[in-house]
Amino acid sequence: METILLKNLAHVYTMNDTDEHLENADILIQDGVITQVGNNITTVQENGSNNTKVINCNGLVALPGFVNTHHHLYQTLFRGIKEVQELPLFPWLRGLYQFWQFMTPESIYYGGLVGFSELIRTGCTLTSDHHYVFPTNQPETLIDEQIRAAKEIGIRFHATRGSMSLGVDDGGLPPMSVVQAESAILNDSQRLIDTYHDRKDYSMTRIALAPCSPFSVTENLMLETSRLARSNKVMMHTHLAETMDEENFCIQKYGLRPFELMEKLEWVGNDVWFAHGIFFSDDEINRLQGSGIAHCPSSNMKLNSGICRTSELVNKGVKLSIAVDGSASNDGSNMWEEVRRAYLLNHLKYGVNGLDAYNILKVATRGGASVLGRTDTGYLAPNMAADLNLFDLSGIEYAGCHDPLVSLVCLGNHSYPKLTMINGKIVAEDGKIHTINSDKIAKEAHKHATSIITYKRSL
Repeated sequence: METILLKNLAHVYTMNDTDEHLENADILIQDGVITQVGNNITTVQENGSNNTKVINCNGLVALPGFVNTHHHLYQTLFRGIKEVQELPLFPWLRGLYQFWQFMTPESIYYGGLVGFSELIRTGCTLTSDHHYVFPTNQPETLIDEQIRAAKEIGIRFHATRGSMSLGVDDGGLPPMSVVQAESAILNDSQRLIDTYHDRKDYSMTRIALAPCSPFSVTENLMLETSRLARSNKVMMHTHLAETMDEENFCIQKYGLRPFELMEKLEWVGNDVWFAHGIFFSDDEINRLQGSGIAHCPSSNMKLNSGICRTSELVNKGVKLSIAVDGSASNDGSNMWEEVRRAYLLNHLKYGVNGLDAYNILKVATRGGASVLGRTDTGYLAPNMAADLNLFDLSGIEYAGCHDPLVSLVCLGNHSYPKLTMINGKIVAEDGKIHTINSDKIAKEAHKHATSIITYKRSL
């Protein structure tokens, strides 16, 4: 049994049921699970020996790991493309589809490692991903490549089997080169669930089903996906209420607002979470019925989409989380920076009535775990997964600040925790990933990215 004792932590913000804050505290971990959180924990075993690895955490601050609830990992290979860099969502998508149609399994694998690396380095311990682009000339096993990358790097991963079935020829947005037949989508969804979905506590891999958006899938696919997901007891995810273009599309095509369409298609409830959720009416917020929201601050700013109604969602008891979104609509999978921007956007919109630093951090940790349906991670307590971050606030960039929570949310000039632990294993320290060769991965990923971009521009 591997035992680790994090000793002498200056502050432990547990995010537990009583919002407990401990000072000069310890955390005991055995086989990837927290067994004790408290003061003066000892570990001498009955025979008098002590095989515990003790880590001196004097002066450090402990928080649960950040949880990222919406991403497009493949987009790490498509950042800063001048043709689309400054465009809003719909023209941005149309431009990028022309590059994404040339992706390969290898590019998905390396794009995943880049995105996972950025997330882990900035404190993310659990992430989802929404992969919905399946080029017609490539194998369907692209999600498998993401899962392979996640296992190699050691991140807890919820892969979503995305899909697009409504191409431009049928009134949708994407080109026909990246849409699939609905039967193929549903068959592969079942294959992935059967092969990878682990329902047990502390599982490292789970599957969810995720048709892309109201403007890229049919009503029938949404209905069949919900039935397949619920028969297999897996969660469901999609983009929703992100832009006014989307709202206008839904009204013109279906005679319904985006959320009304979701209600019609049986896509509301505790097993559903939506990305963005900017353009909900007051009444729609009341009708979310347990559905979760992935708030994507940087993406919403870059694409000029709008500002999520975060405080109103929280005040109505809606499950809210924070997400980085795709790197081509954000430019970096920086989870800690996303927390800062969520705080700033919230205060831009709500002023003194906005969420304070503690509640923003709670949204980014326990909130994200709740949105993803996890009850075994997201806060620090006995029997919870040992997914956590340790922060060193002794640097000059934090000097003069008297509240650790304000320091974490508002100060700093980098985004690297002192230590990030996932499933009881130290996977990163001071921005360095322990589980992969980051320099080698960076070179390989950029080679694949350059090859795709060069090929497209040569046509």
